[in-house]
Amino acid sequence: MITIKAVEERILNAIQPEADALGIEVVRIRMMGGRTPTLQIMIEKTEGGTDVEDCADFSRAISPALDVHDFIDNKYHLEISTPGIDRPLTRAKDFAAWMGHLAKVELKIPIDGRRRFQGEITGEENGVVTLLMEDETELEANVSEMSKASLVLTEELIEAAQAKGDLPDAEDGAYDEIEEEGDEPDTVEEDER
Repeated sequence: MITIKAVEERILNAIQPEADALGIEVVRIRMMGGRTPTLQIMIEKTEGGTDVEDCADFSRAISPALDVHDFIDNKYHLEISTPGIDRPLTRAKDFAAWMGHLAKVELKIPIDGRRRFQGEITGEENGVVTLLMEDETELEANVSEMSKASLVLTEELIEAAQAKGDLPDAEDGAYDEIEEEGDEPDTVEEDER
């Protein structure tokens, strides 16, 4: 997984059995700061079609493990959500699954002074991703060299998400106009823990 902190890895290890039992994959886990921090966990069903009920079920399933291990010293918010359409790409298999679509990638260490790239995903092999940029140059980078990556919202991506069952079919042009912010994922937020 791209850029995972030690506490996030411990939490992931503790909740993984529940995820496996429910047929859910953890796409991203992130502890975000603030006065009352938020533990954000993005999930998806192995076969796709994840919805808010799946988020609620997963939240209920992992709460005992989070309470027993007490990973976070102070109060925090737990947020369980789906990745959304312009989803983060955190694993090599995410890039492979969305081959042919546009992605934004930020590298940990710059190449020729540049960290941010955008291009079509044209390959993934053994964790090395290839992006074809608009100027016809290619970027090859290992997922472990990335600090973050996500899909870019396009009409083609919306159509592909609908075909995979990750998005309802458009009704009378509901997705005719693509907004810059992208799709809002299904989310379940709990009160402070």
